Amino acid sequence: MGRRIALLLIVVGVLVAPASSAVSSELSGEVTAAVPAAAVPLAAAAPLAASVGGVEAGAFAGTVTWTTVHNAGVQYAYIKATEGASTKDTSFGSNYPNAYYAGLIRGALHVARPNQSSGTAQADFLAGNGGAWSADGQTLPAAVDLEPNPISGGYCYGLGTSAMVSWITAFVNEYHARTTRWPVIQTTTSFWKLCTGNSTAFGGRSPLAIIHWDTAAGTLPAGWSVYTFWLSTDCQPTAGMTGCPEASVFNGAQSRLVALANNT
Repeated sequence: MGRRIALLLIVVGVLVAPASSAVSSELSGEVTAAVPAAAVPLAAAAPLAASVGGVEAGAFAGTVTWTTVHNAGVQYAYIKATEGASTKDTSFGSNYPNAYYAGLIRGALHVARPNQSSGTAQADFLAGNGGAWSADGQTLPAAVDLEPNPISGGYCYGLGTSAMVSWITAFVNEYHARTTRWPVIQTTTSFWKLCTGNSTAFGGRSPLAIIHWDTAAGTLPAGWSVYTFWLSTDCQPTAGMTGCPEASVFNGAQSRLVALANNT
């Protein structure tokens, strides 16, 4: 989602199933807003067995020529669509279809602002403005970016841990009701610990995108033993982009990325 607060330890991860099962691990039923355990063991991310390179882009990536981006080896992209209660990314209308026609697998990204409106309302806003899913082999389930509040209102947007878990629950369930897919949860381990109290309520359904700008993905948030995506740097110079997108790595082979897109 562009530049994040430099002092924060940032990690993003998505749940990847074994090769013998669907990558999405999307189970039937709704997520419940259980009160998080006081102490939950956290898992260190395992080394990559196979990976696929991608980017996270939006207006901050500047002018984008997606055929050039794809020819440079980028296989997928998460593209910012919406933010908070009513903000739409100005470049989404061109970036999203152009990435598709260039041959990339792509998904929409919503930047959560839990202090602006309910999780249900923001999931509806995303689904109604480019974040819906289709079984076309190139559309990933949308991602919701949950990071510390960059403006006034408190690190956790003024919400306690139970209220934050309830907000995320409402978002996840509403997005699933609208699209049949569980959204990717993109977050940092520090945000998850402080703002959800290490909730384990979401790891069984939503893939993890871990934000951690380093040479390894680091310790994962509670509830996930593996990640699906890892945002490894906030600025990855990329052919075909005049700005600087964030680097993203899919934790698996290309065939598993396609399976996640197809929900198979």
